[in-house]
Amino acid sequence: MSNQILWHGHANFEIITPNLNIIIDPWFQGNPSAQTEWQQIEKADLILITHDHADHIGQAVEICQKTGASIGAIVEVAAKFQELGVPQDKIVNGIGFNIGGTIQYQGISVTMIQADHSSEKGECVGFIITLENNTVIYHAGDTSIFSSMGLWGELFDIDVAILPIGGVFTMDPRQAALACSLLKCKKVIPMHWGSFPVLEQGTDLFQQELTLRSPETEMIVIKPGQKIVVE
Repeated sequence: MSNQILWHGHANFEIITPNLNIIIDPWFQGNPSAQTEWQQIEKADLILITHDHADHIGQAVEICQKTGASIGAIVEVAAKFQELGVPQDKIVNGIGFNIGGTIQYQGISVTMIQADHSSEKGECVGFIITLENNTVIYHAGDTSIFSSMGLWGELFDIDVAILPIGGVFTMDPRQAALACSLLKCKKVIPMHWGSFPVLEQGTDLFQQELTLRSPETEMIVIKPGQKIVVE
């Protein structure tokens, strides 16, 4: 079985490996782009949370309670999940982890990196996930561009970057295209667009900017509810 990426709209992604289902920012209820109800999630092993805004925490607690998934988040957000009823033994590392740190989870590794955005508790983060077959996926979370993306591009051979392009609350298509150049990612999946009227409504401008600023990066456009194979 190959690795697969399923987009549930906004920043909500499901990464499916031969052994694991990893869900990032599981906002289903109230998500205008979601094609799936959270109750339809039958298998989840690890839930990763980039920050504690409602459209990113989503239904993490409910999915954890239903499936027995563990939750990975920055320390302060992990503590918030314990306050919401998630048992400590379902928090990765017992207390979460922090920026620059890497955890191992059932054959994969997850490195937490910074994101430039606001958060009620802790800091906003992204995740660089190395799967069982060494495929590397970077989910940036909500962020603007920042120059140290270039350092992560040096440290990791990123196969797929998942980057916001919506503008207003995150980086826009021009920033995201330049981010691809810094990251040296082979492929990019745009996210955080189309879910609200105020956001970028398509990917054409991003493709134009990508051709100009990072022509070696291939854009993959996924529609909400669509699943693709990644090697």
